[in-house]
Amino acid sequence: MFALPPITQALILTNVIVFFTANMGGGFNVGSLVLWPIGPDFRPWQLLTYAFLHGSLTHLLFNMFGLYMFGGDIERVWGSKRFLNYYLICALSGAVAQLTFSALTGASSPMVGASGSIFGLLIAFAMVYPNRTIIPLFPPIPMRAPVFVGLYGGLELFLGVTGTQAGVAHFAHLGGLVGGYLFLKFWRRPR
Repeated sequence: MFALPPITQALILTNVIVFFTANMGGGFNVGSLVLWPIGPDFRPWQLLTYAFLHGSLTHLLFNMFGLYMFGGDIERVWGSKRFLNYYLICALSGAVAQLTFSALTGASSPMVGASGSIFGLLIAFAMVYPNRTIIPLFPPIPMRAPVFVGLYGGLELFLGVTGTQAGVAHFAHLGGLVGGYLFLKFWRRPR
């Protein structure tokens, strides 16, 4: 699949298959796989399963585009096992951040999407390739990867704090970003 390394390719295929399976009817119930706030519907496995579900085709396409753009380069540098562990840790840190936000605000909506992991990949890309230029879809202005990630992270923080774009889990995005950053800082420390 477009010369992608194996885990990046498997993650994209898994997300696509899960999306179409969940949306074709057939009795596939995703209710116990989405991430519910802590309460009667919460289950521990949801801390990871939510990251393989998406609310719409657009949501899926944007997340898989991010995985395609940044995941392959990171997996080639780190290797498949390390890359998969990092991806899942970012999903977990995104879940913890969103659960914390939900507990503090009383939000009761479930969450789906790989965005926490994708934001973790963004910070990893910026740290591994600090001199690479990225041209975002909007605005289409070339900028170095760390600048792009800083601006995007700042925008997510602003949108999350102000409550703009209701229904978007901005704190899951930030959780993946911050969790990925902290993990990489810990990972790089000499033993």
